[in-house]
Amino acid sequence: MDIQQLIAFIPQINLERQMILAPLAFFISYGIMLIFKSRLIAVIKSLSRKAKAEIGEVLLDLISQMPGTFYLLVSLFVGLQFSNVPEFFTNTLWYAILLVIVYYGIQASHILLDHFVKKLVKSRQKADKTEDVSFIWLLAKMVKYAMWLVGALVIVANMGVDITALIAGMGVGGLAIALAAQTVLGDIFASFSIYFDKPYKPGDFIIIGDDLGVVERIGIKTTRIKTLRGEELVISNKEMTNTRVHNFGRMPHRRIDFRFGVLYETPVEKVKKIPDIVKSIIESQDLVRFDRAHFQKFGDSSLDFEVVYYLDSADYNKYMDTQQAINIGLMEAFKAEGIGFAYPTRTLYIEREK
Repeated sequence: MDIQQLIAFIPQINLERQMILAPLAFFISYGIMLIFKSRLIAVIKSLSRKAKAEIGEVLLDLISQMPGTFYLLVSLFVGLQFSNVPEFFTNTLWYAILLVIVYYGIQASHILLDHFVKKLVKSRQKADKTEDVSFIWLLAKMVKYAMWLVGALVIVANMGVDITALIAGMGVGGLAIALAAQTVLGDIFASFSIYFDKPYKPGDFIIIGDDLGVVERIGIKTTRIKTLRGEELVISNKEMTNTRVHNFGRMPHRRIDFRFGVLYETPVEKVKKIPDIVKSIIESQDLVRFDRAHFQKFGDSSLDFEVVYYLDSADYNKYMDTQQAINIGLMEAFKAEGIGFAYPTRTLYIEREK
């Protein structure tokens, strides 16, 4: 006799036997589930100790999240199968069990999702401490909301409701909302593009049009930049993806060239010494690679020199500190050598009539 035949035969069992079988089935099923739970916990603890895996603690947390109410409801449902009760009671009990399963199934999914998201965030911040991980948490939150929506649809569908029209209505409503909030949605999708493409990150020095500064935070809708003047500049993510961004934070090194002029009265022997003087001053700086220093041309009022070097840092302040040290070094060295910096001059020749 299979289960269906047994259930069909149950109404024929007399009341006395139903009063014995129903509680017996209840206690047996309840005991089996408790034994299974305790054995499962013991196995997981043993395996997690051997493997030293964090997932074991997460699974134990999942099992402990399941309340005793669930085991009671399932056991009661099994017991009622051996009693002649109205179908309304068994259906109601089944919906209650389904509700508990869906609710705690979603809760368990949230725990697993949080576990893996935390591991992902930890690994990304270990590789780059300045990375903004708020977008990862946003995606996790959206997935959680989607789980609740799917869970609600599962419950409604099991109650015999046709969810086809409901889903179609939700699609039309979602389209109307998307059209009404297309500007906001455009910024949100632009934030997706910024996160995955990574044209810049917090801490990068960037130039957008006439504005320049350091990226402080990349949000869901806007990017916030601290300008050199000190104020906070807020730009929509959509605008950031539609414009050219000069990112100085991605430079492996910075190429610097500058020029200066010395007086025409400078002797040739000292003019020849200037490139070596410049080279020694630049090479004494930290994170600097000297490239060249040349007497470039005869200017209108000076002998012009051009100098090029590389700074192995993208930090703008470091660049300014280095250039300042070089300029001061040149002033000190030229003063010691008796070389004068040129400034715009004009010589006027007057012819006297005889």
